[in-house]
Amino acid sequence: MLLCCVQSIGSLQKKYSIGSFELLSKTAPIQACSLLVLGPIIDYYLSGKLILDYKFASGAILFILLSCSLAVFCNVSQYLCIGRFSAVSFQVLGHMKTVCVLTLGWLLFDSELTFKNIMGMIIAVIGMIIYSWAMEVEKQQHAKITPHSKNSLTEEEIRLLKEGMETAIASPPPPPPLPLKKDIELGGQTKE
Repeated sequence: MLLCCVQSIGSLQKKYSIGSFELLSKTAPIQACSLLVLGPIIDYYLSGKLILDYKFASGAILFILLSCSLAVFCNVSQYLCIGRFSAVSFQVLGHMKTVCVLTLGWLLFDSELTFKNIMGMIIAVIGMIIYSWAMEVEKQQHAKITPHSKNSLTEEEIRLLKEGMETAIASPPPPPPLPLKKDIELGGQTKE
């Protein structure tokens, strides 16, 4: 389902010529509102405690702000990738993010790495390498089949562009505007 969603977002983004940040600015308020409404309800359902009962210390607020900043960075990077990569490439990047999260969790927070986690990361990295290799082979085969065109412009279009540049350089700048008669009579200043 996520692959179809990412692919359709990418195609809609190209169809309507919407940039990554414009797409993010349209969807972020909806996501934020849904999290503000559903977040406390789901949190209460999972933990049995209200979020307002938590005693916020300065350290907790600092880590909440850090987590929010990292989440914003993650969302921006995902929206930058949606329009530029295929759905499969987007999934490969998602698996790479998961590998990085597990590795950084182990390095920074001394979280436990089980055999299952390690094997999953190894398989994911091997899959990424194979996918990259297959994409490179496909690019090389495509480059052999299609001849490289030196220029997409015709010789006539290049000649017209050169003539336009030469006439733009050769023509002097326009003279400054003359003062209007009413400005002189009223003693007004002219704009320069």
